[in-house]
Amino acid sequence: MNLLEGFRIAIWSLVANPLRSFLTLLGVIIGVTAIISVVAVINGLNIYVQEKMITLGPGSFEVNRFGIITNRKQFLEAIRRNRPLRLGDADAVRDRCGLADLVAVKVYGETDVRYRGQLVRSVTMKGISHEIMLIEQYEIQSGRIISEDDVERATAVTFVGADVAEKVFGTLEPVGKAINLQGKVFEVIGVGARRGSVFGQSRDNYVLIPISTFRKNFGSRDSVAIVVRTRDPRYVEQAMDEVRVVLRARHHIRYSDPDDFGFINAEALNQLWTEMSRTIFQVALFVVGISLVVGGIVIMNIMLVSVIERTREIGVRKAIGARHRDIRRQFLIESAVLAAAGGLTGVCLAYGVTCAVRSFSPLPAVFPWWAPALALSISSGVGLFFGLYPAAKAAKLNPIEALRSE
Repeated sequence: MNLLEGFRIAIWSLVANPLRSFLTLLGVIIGVTAIISVVAVINGLNIYVQEKMITLGPGSFEVNRFGIITNRKQFLEAIRRNRPLRLGDADAVRDRCGLADLVAVKVYGETDVRYRGQLVRSVTMKGISHEIMLIEQYEIQSGRIISEDDVERATAVTFVGADVAEKVFGTLEPVGKAINLQGKVFEVIGVGARRGSVFGQSRDNYVLIPISTFRKNFGSRDSVAIVVRTRDPRYVEQAMDEVRVVLRARHHIRYSDPDDFGFINAEALNQLWTEMSRTIFQVALFVVGISLVVGGIVIMNIMLVSVIERTREIGVRKAIGARHRDIRRQFLIESAVLAAAGGLTGVCLAYGVTCAVRSFSPLPAVFPWWAPALALSISSGVGLFFGLYPAAKAAKLNPIEALRSE
């Protein structure tokens, strides 16, 4: 029997028992759909993280008290060991780091925004030096950014996010209006262009004020974050080493002791996300593997039933000259085609899931176009592996006894 004939018989078997074929392939369909959907979502998350979460450019990095914290133990250790960063630390970095093009500082807080009868609660407030507006590249919807003169004179001005402007002022023009932040009056000098949200959290719910104004009105004890833009993106690592030497010297850290500050840059954030997505993929792969094994066992069970149902057919074929390998090949092809059909169905369903995620969520899920070939290869491999025993059992049937069966 040639391969073409084997495929014809296998397809006929699928079409002849559609419900049984579907139930047999359910495990394979679910497994393939799940793994491709997970890959599509992870691809989308990678794009989402790059576009939405990583605001630092390729030539910039941030130095703060904690760095990247991934668990509670690290946070408690950082609280105990790391000292707050001060404006003097930023000045030292600016003076002594030759690879730094711009050095900026910012400090975080939270405030309620009031304007006449309007109130917006829990707005992120940042005290910034004017260089932050250049490094983090805030786009302007109207008005202007915070200038060096604003910082030097500690003026009571603010640059607000699009959400704050919309909630507080509605259709009114915000620029030139006075708002109240924690009992202090600030003039709105600019509105930022809309940046969207990340995982449902708005990136436009903020007010920026000069850091000198922040310290004068709300205290100067908070640790600042130092943001550095290098002269050349190729020298980020060297610039980070320069900053490390300056800060360790200022903080009198011994050679054998760890840093009492942390770094954040685009590469570190990408690495953190890569590790997280790898863990997600490994867990998904384990779950999908179980589904494929269950699907393979079901296929093997159905093929054993098929051997019993077609015992007389096997006897006839052997009686007219079919060899053991012909019978074995026939059942292996049927098993592989059966599983491949499940894989192809899973690919189609996964494509539908990807389109649905892309249409009904902010996540730009990306269907991996290599997935169909991989899915067909894996599902066919599962079919071949779990079809070995039924095929061997069919090939070993005695033709005389097989012809006697009813």
